[in-house]
Amino acid sequence: MSKTLKKIAEELRDANKKVQLIYAFNGTGKTRLSRKFRLLVAPKVSSEEQEEEQEASGIKVMYYNAFTEDLFYWDNDLDTDTNRKLLIRPNNFTEFALNFLKEQGLDNNIISNFQHYTNDSITPRFNEEYITQDEEGNNAIVKAYSEVTFSIASGDDQGDPNIKISKAEESNFIWCVYYSLLEEAVETLNEKDETNRSTDKFNDLEYVFIDDPVSSLDDNHLIELAVNISKLVKNSRSDLKFIITTHNPLFYNVISNELNNNIPNPDYVSKVDTPDVEKFIYNSDWSKKYRFVKLEDGNYNLEPLGRKTPFSYHLQILREIQKAKNNPNQIKKYHFNFIRNILEKTTTFLGYTNWKQLLPKINGQPDPFAQRILDLSSHSAHGGEETAEVQENDRNKLIELVNHLENNYKFSQLIEQNETV
Repeated sequence: MSKTLKKIAEELRDANKKVQLIYAFNGTGKTRLSRKFRLLVAPKVSSEEQEEEQEASGIKVMYYNAFTEDLFYWDNDLDTDTNRKLLIRPNNFTEFALNFLKEQGLDNNIISNFQHYTNDSITPRFNEEYITQDEEGNNAIVKAYSEVTFSIASGDDQGDPNIKISKAEESNFIWCVYYSLLEEAVETLNEKDETNRSTDKFNDLEYVFIDDPVSSLDDNHLIELAVNISKLVKNSRSDLKFIITTHNPLFYNVISNELNNNIPNPDYVSKVDTPDVEKFIYNSDWSKKYRFVKLEDGNYNLEPLGRKTPFSYHLQILREIQKAKNNPNQIKKYHFNFIRNILEKTTTFLGYTNWKQLLPKINGQPDPFAQRILDLSSHSAHGGEETAEVQENDRNKLIELVNHLENNYKFSQLIEQNETV
């Protein structure tokens, strides 16, 4: 069913699930969806109203996405090339988050998380408040926790201060700021009695929206991150609800599997003896999983995925190719990339040495035309060619290749089984 982004956001809001996990290809609109959801739950207000609302009640939704990363940017000190620092753009979220982290003294949480996922010799440091001079020579106050510098230890104990970290390390640091705040929010809200909470800043928090955290991590750390996020979600005892989106099949599958495991409540005895105690701290029925797709008309859909069925990336991209096969005018060059991806994964699984061995045979040899078009399409130097029009002969060859995979490797049967579980 074709739906607008706003309708999808409303569907997520009204689902009444503890956690909703969403898979989507890059470029589908995950970041736009997170933005639409945030504006649905907490509409923008004027600066004055925003300040009053923040002081009175904190925040209603915490979201992590590309916009979050854009709030951090570098001053590379081009004049002297020595005082490099990561600046934090003030807005409702950063003002709230950094003030709270400062008040609670959570620097070490951020540092330890960052060093765990990157390099324990790199140390981030938030600034204290100081006075500087603007371009006109007037004094200007630089707020505490508005800048971050990074230093790296060296073997001679001298170290290297004010280094510029990589883009991957920068993304990791920003995530660690967000995650440290999220950990504190979950722990705080687990106290049911609001008067006993260490802070009232999270009292109005209703949703957490996480879009593709730290996708640059290696597989081992990505798995660990997925497990940690799942554990945090499952240990949340409050009404806080989570929405997690990703384009990474491994990240999706790890979280999906973790969400399938119940956590019994040790305080529960029976409905008779403990009627006011929940049987589970976390129940897998509290989760829902989707595939988020963009339709040809420019709208979107959320397609439910099986709760117990792992997400199969190769089946997903084959579905996309099958859609194109059934509507040849929609075939683009990136569909040949999808075919190449499927062939390479199938080659590894079946133990062949080269994906070309899986192509249809002509005179006992792999189809040279299919081989050539797959090579050309998957090594294009120009991004614009990915969506370029495909000639009729090439479209026919793609359809032939899809039919070959369906008939010889039973992909259609696998897709049908995957969708009916």
